[in-house]
Amino acid sequence: MKTHKHAFNIILTVLFLIFAQLGAQKKFVIVLDAGHGGSDVGATRKYENIGLVQEKDVTLGIVLKLGRMLEKNKDYKIIYTRKIDEYPSLADRTDLANRSHADLFISVHCNASTKSTPYGTETYVQGPDQNKTNLEVAKRENDVIFLDDKDRERFASYDPTSPESLIALRIQQSKYLESSLIFGGYVEENFVKKDKRYSRGVMQKNLHVLRLNAMPSVLIETGFISNAEEAEYLASDKGQDEIAESIYDAITSYKKRIDRNQKKIVEEPKELPLKNDFRILLMSTPNKYAVGDPALKGLNYILTIKENGLYKYYYSVTNFASIKENNLKTAKDAGFRNATAVSFIPNQDMNTGYYRLEVYTGKDKLPSSSPILKLLKDVERVKANGIFYYTYGNVKSLEAATKLQKDLEEKGITNTTIEKVYK
Repeated sequence: MKTHKHAFNIILTVLFLIFAQLGAQKKFVIVLDAGHGGSDVGATRKYENIGLVQEKDVTLGIVLKLGRMLEKNKDYKIIYTRKIDEYPSLADRTDLANRSHADLFISVHCNASTKSTPYGTETYVQGPDQNKTNLEVAKRENDVIFLDDKDRERFASYDPTSPESLIALRIQQSKYLESSLIFGGYVEENFVKKDKRYSRGVMQKNLHVLRLNAMPSVLIETGFISNAEEAEYLASDKGQDEIAESIYDAITSYKKRIDRNQKKIVEEPKELPLKNDFRILLMSTPNKYAVGDPALKGLNYILTIKENGLYKYYYSVTNFASIKENNLKTAKDAGFRNATAVSFIPNQDMNTGYYRLEVYTGKDKLPSSSPILKLLKDVERVKANGIFYYTYGNVKSLEAATKLQKDLEEKGITNTTIEKVYK
């Protein structure tokens, strides 16, 4: 039976290297997305005192101001979905962020209503929301999807009212939801405390531009173009500067938090391996069970060792204390309440005995045409209590026995059992 200690060690090493790489990362990649653009003007209103206000112009102005602030910091790498009046498809925006392995995706938008009274800021993070009113907001933001053949093909199967779609979204984005909420909270807090504006909060919405991003992502509604006072603020250099600065400060706060968390992970003392290997003894019984038998309660990585007429079933193997405790808990949760961790000295030779493989047991004697007898020489046979036992091999260590077992598996001889023989 193949052991998995080496696999566990590889997993721990890979995790450590990933965390170390995160801690040593020189550039924090931010994708800035100015919503709408080109023929898609977004929300628009015309006022006598300030003229035509278009969402695509406001979002580009804010994003360019924010980008210039961020580019002064050598720790950041800034990527724009657009820097001019053009329309990148929603697929292009998310693909760009994913290809760039971005650490943060920020999409800037302006809100609008059929009434002139609503005002304030909102930050959306991706999260299924079945509230009818909120879903209508999502659909309104998604209307631009049908401007582009690529978008129509990409999102054709997505139905925001479908339970299956909502479940898929929930699974896909749960990994980044917490970070998105944290960043969104910083943004809205700055709008209130720094800019003295009204925040409508951080909310979860089914927005296409967020749902395929493999990173923390937010969509910021910077205000209502349909409100005359806010429209004037959004269209002004002063308003755009303040919004850009509040988002910049939120990025700084978020980056500091991420750096602190990564530093804790990297500096956490590395777990040292134990001197011995540990397997979890599930049970000792005179009954022989094959892999997958219900008696093993669905547990994999089972090593069976026959000793003094009893079959001992061991679950998994590791030389790390934390994994040993997790394995023990897994075994007990599976129903083996008396399971216990057993220590094995690696590569220990038996002084007064040896290991061999039990290659067949049954009431019937193997015929001479049996593949076992044809492939293996020096197979021993004994009969006890009406049962024939066929055994093969003579090795000193458990490791040598598991290697011999693997060699037989490659020859097509499976379901063998390691037997510990005392002289």
